[in-house]
Amino acid sequence: MINEERQINKLDKPSQEFSYLSGQWFTISSLLVPGGLWLLLLLVFPTLIIFELSLVPNIHPGEIVNPSGLDNYFRIFRPVYLRVLSRSLFLAGGTALICLILGFPVAYWLGQFAPKRWRNLLLLTFILPLWTSSLLRTYAWISILRPTGLLNTILTACGLPSWNIFNSAIAVFIGMTYNYLPYMVLILYASVEKLDRNVLEASADLGATPRDTFWQITIPQTRSGIIAGFLLVCMSGLGDFVDPELLGGASSMTISRLIYNQFLGATQNWGFGSALSTILILMTSIAIALLIKYGDRRSTDNH
Repeated sequence: MINEERQINKLDKPSQEFSYLSGQWFTISSLLVPGGLWLLLLLVFPTLIIFELSLVPNIHPGEIVNPSGLDNYFRIFRPVYLRVLSRSLFLAGGTALICLILGFPVAYWLGQFAPKRWRNLLLLTFILPLWTSSLLRTYAWISILRPTGLLNTILTACGLPSWNIFNSAIAVFIGMTYNYLPYMVLILYASVEKLDRNVLEASADLGATPRDTFWQITIPQTRSGIIAGFLLVCMSGLGDFVDPELLGGASSMTISRLIYNQFLGATQNWGFGSALSTILILMTSIAIALLIKYGDRRSTDNH
């Protein structure tokens, strides 16, 4: 009897495992369906519509959509639009580099030298500007950088010549750096905080200079945070519309402003605007893929 019961249990075991896996699959699916539908309706379908519109040359609002070729994409390779694209990449990459240079010392101090009981408060203080709208922060910079603003008022009071940087690339860099610097610091802080102080002290005991320790110990161990922060800021800056529009003026035309002009400006060329949007989505997707690939990678060679 006992042997028969054991044989029956062995026969029932696969069915029990199948029932368990089926129930687990159903639970996971029920959790993924709401988010999947949300992404499908608000991300996948709109992206497909934009791609379809990008295949229609010179389409205007209310016209029939009839995809007929890649003329809109070939138009992007004209010199005037390539300059806009290169300017967008320059502003986004330059902002990411400036944020990295300014943010790394702050993140290093917070992660290694700031008292642990004050770190959360210091981080909260640093990200407080993010609690307000980016539009309000940009308008604040307008009041500072305009010719009659706070900056030139202080310079004039000190007997110094005025500095007219409003409606220039410098003003755009200032506004974008101010808006994205907290994100860079937060990402770098997460990597710097995990640095092993014993390794840094051992490096100093073995005669390494602070510069050697920084380049051979600190940078390799925080490489994932540096890559993630740079890509995140660069990706966000590439699609920034507010700062170039309000601080850069007509001389700082970017791809986001060009897309706006194609949809809501005087030209009203939705096909070309959709092609530009598709290119921007593609560039952002590449940045996200690099962020996923390198952002969570840990430098195990130095552990």
